[in-house]
Amino acid sequence: MSLTRRDFTRLSALGLAARFTPGLNAQSSSRKIGYAIIGLGRIAGNFMRGILATANSSVTGLVSGHREKADRIAAQYGVPAGSIYNYENFDEILHNPVIDAVYVALPNSMHAEFTIRAAKAGKHVLCEKPMSSTVAEAEAMIAACKQAHVKLMIAYRCHYEPVHLRAIKLIRDGAIGQVQSIQSAFGFSCDPSDWRLKKKLAGGGPVFDVGIYCLNATRYLTGEEPVDFEAFASTLDHSGRFNEVEENVVWTEKFPSGILASCSTTYGAQMDGYFRVYGSRGWLEVDPAFNYDGPRLRAQYWGTRLDEQSPARDPYQFAAEADHFSNCILNGLEPTSPGEEGLRDMNYITRIYRSAGITL
Repeated sequence: MSLTRRDFTRLSALGLAARFTPGLNAQSSSRKIGYAIIGLGRIAGNFMRGILATANSSVTGLVSGHREKADRIAAQYGVPAGSIYNYENFDEILHNPVIDAVYVALPNSMHAEFTIRAAKAGKHVLCEKPMSSTVAEAEAMIAACKQAHVKLMIAYRCHYEPVHLRAIKLIRDGAIGQVQSIQSAFGFSCDPSDWRLKKKLAGGGPVFDVGIYCLNATRYLTGEEPVDFEAFASTLDHSGRFNEVEENVVWTEKFPSGILASCSTTYGAQMDGYFRVYGSRGWLEVDPAFNYDGPRLRAQYWGTRLDEQSPARDPYQFAAEADHFSNCILNGLEPTSPGEEGLRDMNYITRIYRSAGITL
């Protein structure tokens, strides 16, 4: 990745230069953390490409129900045949010393099973969001990892993205004054064949998949935990696409300080992800906010205008996740987005659905 001097200076101020400059992430040891990738879909491909941009991580195992696909990807990443597993013999990773951690990139309802199985095999776990399908599953995942003395991190990639961190810092520094309200939205038109429309696999509708970005953003932008929710859901497309999950959800949140947030998500239309924060002295927004590439920050406060695009390019959000988790494993640190962070969102998602009158 190529950084300008201005980019490097700005990232350095936020403590991020090492994260986005491969030559700077050297650890006290030259050892790399080896990851077994569980599920070989699109997001797993992004994560593996991200790993290539780190100095402390490598792909050392693959888990898939499609051997031919796994063999093809293994050849690309130099994974030996002995480190390719299927979902039935997955527990054999216990005996594979080159696998230190797993990346769980499966449908939501499978996160708990494979996190717990990985923990029992003594492997650290980086699990995609949403953490699980239910609060009980999330609690079981945390308990299993604690019992096995392995680390658990939830892949909230925006926690490691420089423009998001820049927005948080501006708010904490009081640049826009007292935050009054937040607006956020994210959605897309979901293909009828997508597993996300199957409740058994997804757990629920768009809040689980893309709405969670809005929910999580309101929390890290305010630095508070919401105390009240009011939500509404609707389905306008009655073609059969939404027989199992809802099409649209809109909800509001109230925070202890009095800050209010309104969020929208959908599987029925293209809804480019963004957030906008209004303060007593100005405003800031990130739009696009939740894409893999090119988040852009704009702000206006007390005569100051900002228009900054992230210097990080895809797949560096995934590289940042891998770099952070590997660093935590190598140096005995706690992840910035641990299992407890995912559990909090699962509790809030449950409250949103309850308010909307939907049974999970």
